Amino acid sequence: MNNRDLISLAFRNLLRRKTRTILAITGVVVGTCAIIVMLSIGFGLSASFQEQIESYGNLHLVDVYSGGGGGYMGMVGGQQTDGVLNDKALASMEKINGVEAVSPKKQLYLSFGIGKYIAQASVIGLNPEIMQKFGYELQEGRLLEAGDKFEMVFGNQVPSWFYNPKKTMGSSWGGEAQVDVITNKLIVTADDTYGQKQRGRQSSSDQEKINYPIYKAKGVGLLANPNDESAYSVYMSLEGLETIKKEAERARKENITYNKNGYDSAMVYVGDIDDVEDVSNAIREMGFQTSSLNDWLKSMQETARMIQGILGGIGAISLLVAALGITNTMIMSIYERTKEIGIMKVIGANLEDIRKMFLLEAGMIGLIGGLAGVIISYILSLLMNTVLSGIMSVILGSIGGGGSTVSIIPWWVAASALVFSTTIGILAGYSPARRAMRLSALESLRNE
Repeated sequence: MNNRDLISLAFRNLLRRKTRTILAITGVVVGTCAIIVMLSIGFGLSASFQEQIESYGNLHLVDVYSGGGGGYMGMVGGQQTDGVLNDKALASMEKINGVEAVSPKKQLYLSFGIGKYIAQASVIGLNPEIMQKFGYELQEGRLLEAGDKFEMVFGNQVPSWFYNPKKTMGSSWGGEAQVDVITNKLIVTADDTYGQKQRGRQSSSDQEKINYPIYKAKGVGLLANPNDESAYSVYMSLEGLETIKKEAERARKENITYNKNGYDSAMVYVGDIDDVEDVSNAIREMGFQTSSLNDWLKSMQETARMIQGILGGIGAISLLVAALGITNTMIMSIYERTKEIGIMKVIGANLEDIRKMFLLEAGMIGLIGGLAGVIISYILSLLMNTVLSGIMSVILGSIGGGGSTVSIIPWWVAASALVFSTTIGILAGYSPARRAMRLSALESLRNE
């Protein structure tokens, strides 16, 4: 018999016992659905964790801090370093595979004034020419560029912090923007009491005697992300921020000598998120400390994989039970068709063809059940992401999930499940097929 005859015969044999075939296929459908849906929840949980971490900040960024002394040594350019974060160290970081941009970083809390409105915010100073490489998204205006000094880019939430000190006591922290920060009428100073009424202060206090310089600045951009950490800061050039800091220290008559030869921190942008861990390890080997949101993400994804493995194992047990059902179906089929098998052998049927016929029947059960299981899995996934999203988010929220996507089925998971179910069917039919092939022709014909 050729392959077409074998397939046709196997298909007709399955239709002869419709109820038994349907029950065997149903077992495969349940097992396949269990595996795919359980794994899809794991993938959804992992995506939910990443969504949560991304809302806190940029996963491509690595914050670098000086080693802090204490004998913490590393290697930069083949030479030993004590963790001083200077220009030479930053140049070495730029050469690390996967790094796209590096900038020193300084931070200072400043006061702002636009007309009758004032606000206070943390200002981050960095190299303006590389800001566009750090993946910041704009809502309005532009990012910092080479040559900028007192130009500023505001985080999404900062405009809502401005308030009129004559009407309110302080910032409302959130809500609608009170001013248009993209303006050249911007005042910046290190004086934390700028524009405020001096309540409860004595005129002779030391604080009132400090004359902080006031700078005319310009707002040039507003960032788009309202939820991550960049939304709560203001960005300007490192040169401009250092000028403000030095003159503020001079106004306070301070003599700051700490870390004159380097920077307190730096920002490293990694092009591929998968390279963040390797870049962080390389920087730590140089004698510096690192911090990245990717560290949190890795820990949460490990939790998701563990949960995914448990859920997938439960689904695999269901498919194993289905395999036992296929085996039972094929063995019963042999007992019922013993005489038929004997006739096939007498008229010259090849033993290999008899085995192929039973393997095809078992494989068809696995294939049809797997295909139906994949289709139903996609339907269930759609329901979990739409109609049942509220219930599923509450359930997954108890283990840290509950993002906008509950279930994700990658195409390769569906394809693998289909191949797996078909393979399970063939393996389940292997033993009954060998049993049919070894039956004696004479004994088979005597069987009634």
